Amino acid sequence: MTSTSRLPVVLFLLITAILSGCSRQAIYDTAIDWERSAAGLEPDRIAVGELDIAYLRNKETVDGDTIVLIHGFGANKDNWTRLARELTDEFNVYAIDLPGHGDSSKELDLGYRFEDQVQHVARILDALDIDQAHLMGNSMGGAITALYSATFPEQVRSAVLFNPAGIFEYESELVELVTEGDNPLIPKESGDFDRLLDFALEKRPFVPWPILGVMEEKAIANREVNQVIFAAIRDTGFESDFRTAIREVPVPVLVVWGKEDRVINYRNADLFVEAIPRSTKVILDDIGHAPMVEAPKRSAQLFRDFIGDSKR
Repeated sequence: MTSTSRLPVVLFLLITAILSGCSRQAIYDTAIDWERSAAGLEPDRIAVGELDIAYLRNKETVDGDTIVLIHGFGANKDNWTRLARELTDEFNVYAIDLPGHGDSSKELDLGYRFEDQVQHVARILDALDIDQAHLMGNSMGGAITALYSATFPEQVRSAVLFNPAGIFEYESELVELVTEGDNPLIPKESGDFDRLLDFALEKRPFVPWPILGVMEEKAIANREVNQVIFAAIRDTGFESDFRTAIREVPVPVLVVWGKEDRVINYRNADLFVEAIPRSTKVILDDIGHAPMVEAPKRSAQLFRDFIGDSKR
């Protein structure tokens, strides 16, 4: 079912919830639960040392490989539901809320540099008994996925990097704004979340106003931890070290980039492909910073084709 054909169902659920006097939070929960269920996913939690980690997984286990999905900065596990919908019939999907994000623990002093987050993911996958998987990451999650593949190659079947962070040789609109003291990725007040979506996405999916309002409230509430994480990413170390590290990635890697990305310049895709030995790229016209959100069917098909080619 396409996003357009799902629209009447979502509106029906919303109208029913509104007429029954539900709060905005209840409407949000209803819509999110429906999206997850339609994708064949259900929420779960696991303790990882001192951390409480939230994640989504298949409602029904299938006879297929495992895919682990790693979201970007300021995002969460539900960024993956529309892509997961295309894959849960064939794969066992895990979408994780990284520490500091979504419904997971938000410790301010945990450590959020890329190399720290690689170790957080390693602990999470160990707790989930996932010893081998295909990894997909977006933006910050793309950098984490690339470094994870270099650090724990025996655990990675393949990797897909959607508009990954880590290499910024070609500057973007975001760099200019942050330099001027304006970071559109960290909402601070009413209206900022709407601006964030317009900035990050070229093909913005339909989000009804009650849901958008709750999403904005959550984003503003996370402002402090988001500032800590953004600073950690910005100060994560020399870009040359990152490039050197990902040269050690031995697994097949697909780099997918939306050409209209205003967060990270799509021309950096060439530099990822130059650095990673077994890598290839796909540039998507009319897509922004999150192909798995903006073009989930095409993103899923690119993955299927990629792992099919990798097995030949």
